[in-house]
Amino acid sequence: MKWTVFTVTTTVEAEDYVCAALAELGYESVEIIDNVPLTKEEEAAQFIDIPLATDESDRTSRIRCYAEIGDDADARVREIREAIEVYSDFVPLGELKIETSETEDLDWINNWKQYFHSFRIGDDILIKPTWESDAEEKEGDLVIEIDPGTAFGTGSHETTWLCIESLREHVKENDVVLDIGCGSGILAILAKKLGARCCIGVDIDPIAVDVAKDNAIQNKLTVVGLPKPEIINGTVSFYAGDVITDKAFADSCVLGRYPVVVANILADVIKPLMPVVKNFVASGGCFITSGILKEREAEMVAEFERNGYTVTERRYKNDWVSLTAQLNR
Repeated sequence: MKWTVFTVTTTVEAEDYVCAALAELGYESVEIIDNVPLTKEEEAAQFIDIPLATDESDRTSRIRCYAEIGDDADARVREIREAIEVYSDFVPLGELKIETSETEDLDWINNWKQYFHSFRIGDDILIKPTWESDAEEKEGDLVIEIDPGTAFGTGSHETTWLCIESLREHVKENDVVLDIGCGSGILAILAKKLGARCCIGVDIDPIAVDVAKDNAIQNKLTVVGLPKPEIINGTVSFYAGDVITDKAFADSCVLGRYPVVVANILADVIKPLMPVVKNFVASGGCFITSGILKEREAEMVAEFERNGYTVTERRYKNDWVSLTAQLNR
């Protein structure tokens, strides 16, 4: 379906008034674009690690609403302007320019797939999308087929790439591996194919957990679905829960000690994970972390040390760093 987009240029101070006027006219949803910075609480809720560039001195606001194609756009512009101008005595409306354009519904869930193609990590790890049939496989390749859906993790992002390199080095035959923030399941799947006897993935997003299970099945792994985590030889399993805030769920994940724990998340999530992972990682085992910007490397190394770890390995790719640490026992 095609839509007419109405973009109202006004002021930040008038946003609530403009939105109210549009609501009175029957526009059920609006989009606001301005330079008002996010609060610390909003940044934390969205796990933003890269500061957004904003010009706080610019008090211009653009507000968008939509109507079906076919309506008289000029008449609607006049109607919108009249409804907003009612508030001119109460708030500065700025230039109050109203522009029109057209857009259409798109399959955002699937359109990104045209940009995700097979690629290699090292000589023998081939990551390929499930829908690509012409990937060039070599004898001896460790192939991972992946469809991330709406979960994070195609393997092509630098942070995931760094974790894959670390897992390639650290996972040994018969290890039990815990993947915290498993996303699409790519790291747990890789660890199992590298020889781990059991891999467990957890994520706070139930949709990601479902995606991870589907990807493991696509890779011909044995997936078990139990009410809570359990080590079963030869299997992978995925569970929805938050090991940071839900102690009962965290306790259910202990299951002895893991030789390898991996977390490809963000620095501000890895920090509160550090004391929790103390209950998970085995003596001599490693905690592989990624999702850390280079500019925060020193800060995160110091945080590891404060929590009783020693950083034993650092890997870099573009703006990102992966830190592998051992617990001092």
